Amino acid sequence: MITRKRLTAGVCVLLATLAAGLGTALPAAADEPSTAASPKVELVLDVSGSMRTRDIDGESRISAAKQAFNDVLDAVPEEVELGIRTLGADYPGDDRKVGCKDTKQLYPVGPLDRTEAKTAVATLAPTGWTPIGPALLGAADDLEGGDATRRIVLITDGEDTCGPLDPCEVARDIAARGIHLVIDTLGLVPNAKIRQQLTCIAEATGGTYTAVQHTDELSGRVKQLVDRAAEPVVTPVATEGAGSCSAAPELKAGLYTDRQEIGKHRWYRVNVLPGQELRASASVAADRAVNNDYGVLLRAVTAHGREIVRGAESGTGRTDAISTGLRYPKPEQDDTDGSDGDVKPAAEAVCLQLSNSFSAPTSVKTTPGMPVELTIDLVDAPDEAADAAAFGLGRGWWLLGVMVLTGLIAGLLFGWISRWRVAVWRTN
Repeated sequence: MITRKRLTAGVCVLLATLAAGLGTALPAAADEPSTAASPKVELVLDVSGSMRTRDIDGESRISAAKQAFNDVLDAVPEEVELGIRTLGADYPGDDRKVGCKDTKQLYPVGPLDRTEAKTAVATLAPTGWTPIGPALLGAADDLEGGDATRRIVLITDGEDTCGPLDPCEVARDIAARGIHLVIDTLGLVPNAKIRQQLTCIAEATGGTYTAVQHTDELSGRVKQLVDRAAEPVVTPVATEGAGSCSAAPELKAGLYTDRQEIGKHRWYRVNVLPGQELRASASVAADRAVNNDYGVLLRAVTAHGREIVRGAESGTGRTDAISTGLRYPKPEQDDTDGSDGDVKPAAEAVCLQLSNSFSAPTSVKTTPGMPVELTIDLVDAPDEAADAAAFGLGRGWWLLGVMVLTGLIAGLLFGWISRWRVAVWRTN
């Protein structure tokens, strides 16, 4: 009761203090500039000659795109810096070399002037080629700089016509820069080849592909993607795994990205204190053509090379990403050694080895490596762990020893029962 009275009195004093200083505290806070970087989005619109086709709600594809852009520009959140880039909007000729350079920034990435942006979009008319690869490179350059989230939204009705610059390879190169730029693609034509190319572009950067055939669908999806850029997200930290446990980078709790070549190992290190549980998961994305039947393996290993626990997963070519994880609860430190309770317990260096069994045709590039997302978490270990790893099962030779002992006992029992039955049969 005394504690509650003291707590109530303290709260009243605190509220009175806040009320007294409210008049000066609020204006000061209002004058403080926001330190969060504004998210950046660039809309990349295909204005090639095929956008004249009238097959979206009785209108041309370019008319549907313009209407969708007007709806989106009216709904862009204030904190988003938005820009617009076009491809195939200016050159009407047949010179492939010139046509494949036809991409320009229609509206610069920055604070949005809705009237000016709408006026710029209204002047567009379907004209030329479809240089998707060069347009993506230009958009990536437009969004460079700063630590803000970055997103490209590509709207097109066809495949790239400017090979050999493969837009899928361009997307992989953009992802390899480590700038955390996501490319989302929207296809206006339900064509298998177009869908395959746009899906590859999106998945190379962790984006999405959507097929749209109506104006309201296009408006709604672009709005959703722009709003998603404004949502707070956890930005992964780029890291580079080592080729051995001794050289592995030390990781704290968080989300990390890396690249792993086909058939290669990557090592990372995490320090685990007594009473903590390490939870680790890894995802490897097959962002290129790979053979069927593959797998990933994540092992937790001591600094001396003894395996602690492992997680593994396999696939058959039906998924574009494969994930696995593991848990390692470290028991509390025993105080029976007479050590001082104020001394901070020593952490155990746990090495994580990530392996994959992907294979690919000889024509497929192996660099840059496939995208890896690694999640590390350190939580309080359970008092009584329910999983087998807490009891030593699944840790290297322990599991093998249990299996051998179980087989030996079962063999002895089976042999004894068999001899007893034979003896009984002979007696009768």
